Amino acid sequence: MTEGTLLVTGGAGFIGSNFVHHAIALDRSVITLDALTYAGNRANLAPVMDDARHTFIEGSIADQSKVTRIIAEHRPSAIVNFAAESHVDRSIDGPAAFIQSNIVGVFVLLEAARNYLNTAQDSDRDAFRFLHVSTDEVYGSIENDAATENSPYAPSSPYAASKASADHLVRAWNHTYGLPTLITNCSNNYGPYQFPEKLIPLMIAKALRSKSLPIYGDGRQERDWLHVLDHCRALTAVLDHGRPGETYNIASGETRSNRDVVEDICRIMDRLSPRSDRSRHAAHIQSVEDRPGHDRRYALSAARLEADLKWCPEMDFSRGLEETIEWYLDNRDWVDAVQPRYAGERLGRAD
Repeated sequence: MTEGTLLVTGGAGFIGSNFVHHAIALDRSVITLDALTYAGNRANLAPVMDDARHTFIEGSIADQSKVTRIIAEHRPSAIVNFAAESHVDRSIDGPAAFIQSNIVGVFVLLEAARNYLNTAQDSDRDAFRFLHVSTDEVYGSIENDAATENSPYAPSSPYAASKASADHLVRAWNHTYGLPTLITNCSNNYGPYQFPEKLIPLMIAKALRSKSLPIYGDGRQERDWLHVLDHCRALTAVLDHGRPGETYNIASGETRSNRDVVEDICRIMDRLSPRSDRSRHAAHIQSVEDRPGHDRRYALSAARLEADLKWCPEMDFSRGLEETIEWYLDNRDWVDAVQPRYAGERLGRAD
């Protein structure tokens, strides 16, 4: 990985914390900036909190003075931005927080980076990268084939629209100011430390408590499922070898319907953590009212990343899902600690 200190924003969240662990395992120095909203969790960083290579700072990327001060003090060689409100249902219920974090916050980061580079030495300026981590949802629902980096944007939810807006800002700062930016758009991630509002950890958490397992609509919405460690490896490749100004899609190529994923979880849970009443977990799957404007299918082509940077996923979905479930079973204290932040109630009704 590129030399120098990384400023990782949103590094106490799901993907961000996994990336921090990955970077430190590669012997990088990391400054983590996180606002510790409901999904940000210091416990996600517990394994590295006492590591001399890691510094944690609580704060928002929308706090201009704090961001400017951190960059001036630590002089990072790269900013890797994970900081975002990220749950579609919550964006339907309260879009304002998504505008503030995902658009205004990215603007603040871009301006702070630009101002820093204006006074940086040539060697620091040449080595610097701004990596913005985005989502496949900016492309909207894909009926056939898979979205490429040249596909038009068609965001459907307030969340997706806020991420699309941020992507456009990042491109504009590259085109207008020459900021050496990189954008990645990833498919659905899963793995350790994911807050239990997303499909896989929510179903695991509910199954652990012998609850019903709600699926939106008919459950045939299709998603590409990417293990978070494969995602971290891809981000490292982009950060080290990606071409400034470029966008890279990151996906596994393993597409499954939500219902198929939940049924896979049930089969594994029947074996590893049977219900107390000995009924099969799948017997408790329930269809509920669908999310307003729910995209039917997401699919990404990672051909550019595979061809240009020689990345390919290493974790197949079956093995990754079982290892993920085992992690949640082995870390019940973590699950119990985050449970009060979200009780599993229905969100995103657009009432």
